[in-house]
Amino acid sequence: MVAQEKTPLLASQGGSHGDQRHKFTLVIHGGAGTMDKSRSTPELRAQYKAALARALMAGYAVLSEGGEAMDAAVAAVSSMEDCPLFNAGKGAVFNVAGKNELETSIMLSRPPQSHPSAPPARRGVGVTLLTHVRNPSKLARALYLSSTAAPHTMFSGAAAESLGAEMGVELVDESYFFTEARWREHRRGLGLPEEPLPYPSKPGDGDCQDGNAWVPLDQLPTGTVGAVALDVQGCIAAVTSTGGRTNKLVGRVGDTPVMGAGFWAEQWDVNGWVRRTWRRLKGESQQVAIGVSGTGDGDYFIRQATAATIGRRMRYLHEPLAVAAKACVEDLRRDGGIGGVIALDNAGNVAMPLNCSGMYRGVVFEDGVPKTAIFDDDELD
Repeated sequence: MVAQEKTPLLASQGGSHGDQRHKFTLVIHGGAGTMDKSRSTPELRAQYKAALARALMAGYAVLSEGGEAMDAAVAAVSSMEDCPLFNAGKGAVFNVAGKNELETSIMLSRPPQSHPSAPPARRGVGVTLLTHVRNPSKLARALYLSSTAAPHTMFSGAAAESLGAEMGVELVDESYFFTEARWREHRRGLGLPEEPLPYPSKPGDGDCQDGNAWVPLDQLPTGTVGAVALDVQGCIAAVTSTGGRTNKLVGRVGDTPVMGAGFWAEQWDVNGWVRRTWRRLKGESQQVAIGVSGTGDGDYFIRQATAATIGRRMRYLHEPLAVAAKACVEDLRRDGGIGGVIALDNAGNVAMPLNCSGMYRGVVFEDGVPKTAIFDDDELD
């Protein structure tokens, strides 16, 4: 069992050694915010943890076969997008007009080995104001890999969905995203009658609860789902997806599609002969790569460029991943922003700091054992 604190951190599971095979790692989050542990039940906690474990194993299946970090991260996020327990895809929250407007992003530390022609400067894309894409994370991946047909960094709305459809991304009717629990929460938040329902209530969807059977742990959520993966080639990918914040204004754009705010990935060469010599003696790579996915009150993440700042602190202040991530999450708290991040570097170090009562989170290493937690004082198990 791995100890957890208010700013959870997992120690390195192995360093990178020049051109040698990297020890793959996957870390995920399912949103952070005001979760009430006192009213949670063992059954509901078990459902959330099982859903997190499924997402971890979906990504692990890719990484364990030598697959790309981007594909593992998309697999993990897609699993959570398909589960109504989370604020992404099916189960996303509603805006003030009672509509679902989804957002997503992907970013890589370097081009994937399977697509060496991807422009190194492209890095990733963000997509916002989606209303028909079943798995927004799959759209982000498709757009990122289509640098000719989709040469831009940020996309939105129906035009992005049309591009995705041409690339084979599945579109669905708006009713697909509806869940009764989030609808009632939306109406209560506006002081409006909860009925009639816009669509018939549906029974539970597999192991993920829907409709009448559950009350979500996160009330009026602002969170997202996300995954950061390190593959055996040493590439890191960060993928994030969300329905945004409950009862947001129509057309609001959060941090999830904003590069540097809610997501980030980069790679750089270590400078200075002392640092390079020391890393060489320790058998560590002369390059550092990181990936970050954030969750919480996105307006604060945008104002503080939270995700990119973690990388900047590491690169220019030479802070370890855990120190940089914790400092940025504390900066959010001081300004009044709740949330947390998951972060991963190419040495296999994982950080999961949060400044609120809970963050759905989990990690899996090469041993294939998924470890998950929900509340701030939980241990990963």
